[in-house]
Amino acid sequence: MKFKKFGSTEQKVYDLIKPITDELGYYLWDVCYEKEGAMWYLRVFIDSDEGITIADCEKATAPINDILDEKDPIAQSYMLEVGSAGLERSLVKEEHFQVCEGDTVRVRFIRAVDGEKETIAHLAGADKEKITLITDSGEEKNFPLADIAFVKLYLEF
Repeated sequence: MKFKKFGSTEQKVYDLIKPITDELGYYLWDVCYEKEGAMWYLRVFIDSDEGITIADCEKATAPINDILDEKDPIAQSYMLEVGSAGLERSLVKEEHFQVCEGDTVRVRFIRAVDGEKETIAHLAGADKEKITLITDSGEEKNFPLADIAFVKLYLEF
């Protein structure tokens, strides 16, 4: 795993819409521009301390769509989707790990570590090389990012 770096299209869109999401009181979690089948999708993920509702997504969609229509940073046609980052969101950027320090995360390894392919622990920190977790027993463990498939927030239901 490596921290996500925006492609040029994602960075342009992020820079255009960040002031809008800030003004609306939302945290811009991520921007993804990806092709699925014959269609391109521009997905904008937002968050707030109170959570995100469908009404929040609708409220953000109109001004985001307006600025994208005005500035036209994407040459081909695409579908715009504005949604919540989700309760069990993926942590992909360095700032995500900073924001989520102390939270419980689910870490899936590429290959088994100590006989386990996955662990659930508290996030103590991360840098470009490793992630630091604190187990339920209070033990601090470091894992190289290169050995990790993904890290997601974990909520027990």
